[in-house]
Amino acid sequence: MKWPSWEKKRVQIFNGLTAAAQTVPMAGLISNIEKETLSRQFVASLRREEYFRVIQNRGPIAANRANPHNAAFEAELGIVHLLQTGQLDEAAWLIFLMVYFAKPEDSGWTRLKQVYGRLGNGRWDWATVSAAPQQFTAWLAANWQAIGGKFGNHRKYESLRPNARRAMGPAVETYVAWVQQGGGHQQHFAGLVLEAGNDPHAIFDKFYRALPVNGFGRLGRFDWVSMLGRYGLVPASAGTAYLKGATGPAGGARLLFQNDRNGNASDAAVQMWLDQLDQHIGVGMEVMEDALCNWQKSPALFVHFKG
Repeated sequence: MKWPSWEKKRVQIFNGLTAAAQTVPMAGLISNIEKETLSRQFVASLRREEYFRVIQNRGPIAANRANPHNAAFEAELGIVHLLQTGQLDEAAWLIFLMVYFAKPEDSGWTRLKQVYGRLGNGRWDWATVSAAPQQFTAWLAANWQAIGGKFGNHRKYESLRPNARRAMGPAVETYVAWVQQGGGHQQHFAGLVLEAGNDPHAIFDKFYRALPVNGFGRLGRFDWVSMLGRYGLVPASAGTAYLKGATGPAGGARLLFQNDRNGNASDAAVQMWLDQLDQHIGVGMEVMEDALCNWQKSPALFVHFKG
């Protein structure tokens, strides 16, 4: 997969990796093959970020993109429509659902659509869920076996089963209570931003550590705050790769720097190397985290991961 319009950027990243290797230990780049593969993974991650910028700048988005009963529903575009029409609570709720389910390559947003759209009988929109979150849990317990689709790769340990350790119902109830305790999405988010100050990295960290939802561990919280930032709900960007508790990104970083996914370098040392590397390639920690996670799955052959 070449992506001709991105080739100039890929070459810049390739050259940046070469330059960084003069001062940063990158034992995992055994040859130009690994270096080229990694540069392509960086481009793939940058393209994903660019997609969110493009859809927010293409003009008005039709309401059917946010309607789970319509075949044109697409969560990413639906959120843009909701923000364009001033429906911030609904946009934030759909972001939560989007991150909770994630998007598998094969079934897409099927699972999200069927839950959000109550299997064709109404809608679990924010007004309905926030008014009676226990009713959502009860509905899910009664209907979970009728819901199709899958969870995405980032959410493969979640479950719709009501007695599961990481069941969806309690997660939603916790999220609703947390938002309502803060006065709603807009007021609560504004308060967290005010507490964090003006630094986008500090704001990211504040939100990352504030979310109390079971099932949103390191990866879920990272994805959630990243998504809030992409849509401009909060002025946040990751200042670190949040390596503590990470699997794929931490393994990818250690593979890059030590040629060993289980290398013994401390998280602090690995983060220092990531910071030094980013001075040469300038992609930011969201892209760094995503690209290294994908690269370590196939370091010598580019695979475009979508799910």
